[in-house]
Amino acid sequence: MDTLLSMKVFRQVVESNSFAAAAERLELSPAMVSKHVMALEDRLGSRLLNRTTRRLSLTESGRAYYERCAQILSDLEEAERAVSAASVTPRGKLRVNAVVAFGAKHIAPAICGYSDRYPQVNVELILRDRIIDPIEEGYDLSIRAASTELPPSTLIARPITRLHFVACAAPEYLKKWGSPRHFSEFAQHNCLVAAESPMAGDWLLDTGHDRQRVRVSGSFSSNSGEALRVAALAGNGIVNLPTDLIGEDLAAGRLIPLPAFKPLERKIFAVYPARRHLSAKVRTFVDFLIERFGSDPYWDRWMAEMPNPE
Repeated sequence: MDTLLSMKVFRQVVESNSFAAAAERLELSPAMVSKHVMALEDRLGSRLLNRTTRRLSLTESGRAYYERCAQILSDLEEAERAVSAASVTPRGKLRVNAVVAFGAKHIAPAICGYSDRYPQVNVELILRDRIIDPIEEGYDLSIRAASTELPPSTLIARPITRLHFVACAAPEYLKKWGSPRHFSEFAQHNCLVAAESPMAGDWLLDTGHDRQRVRVSGSFSSNSGEALRVAALAGNGIVNLPTDLIGEDLAAGRLIPLPAFKPLERKIFAVYPARRHLSAKVRTFVDFLIERFGSDPYWDRWMAEMPNPE
């Protein structure tokens, strides 16, 4: 059998997680798809896939072979595009992953602008709060936040913008209960905390002179940042949320930053597989996000008038 075609079939089976779906996308019969995979396994002398009636999974050898296969085929496709006019114009399907709140509020509107500029790209945005591996789950890129540079890996992490976590509360709450000025005082306040998170109830706070992790608790918790925001706006307690979610509320004075504590920066990265030749659709999408958000994103512009912590 044609080894190159078998490699393409194997890659499609892995990315589709199904022999039948791969057969449909490649316009082959399921039997022929199975023959191509078995031919590769016979050629390599190693099982690449574990097959059950319910699911497929890569063996250790299969994962290593898939990564090299994907790289080789990607390089070949890029080489073919490089000698055609199509390489100039981004086109095809672009699969993007992002966390739910940031993706819905900021990435989705950005995609509308990107689509106006590059109408031949079809963007699929999948929102999940867990960290994913773009290669394993078949995404072209993932948008995620981190407090520091991401560790080296087979992925490229390109900074696209930033946000800040801000401890804050509604004016009504602060008028009634006051604002904590020391780490120990949070124990006396109703804090609205994230649920279903390893760091739930564990806030990193910074006075400008000292930084500590503080255990907090309160009458309400949720796995939804938007739900915590609504509760804070109602005056129910203190929250520690990212500015991409509450920047407008801070700018309008609906939420007030605790004056004794400074916002903590998180960088936002576009994460995608490390390849010598980045596809035009990924490159232009990342460039578009950097152009749209930049180093002074609109959700952080209220900070220009914020005094330093006392």
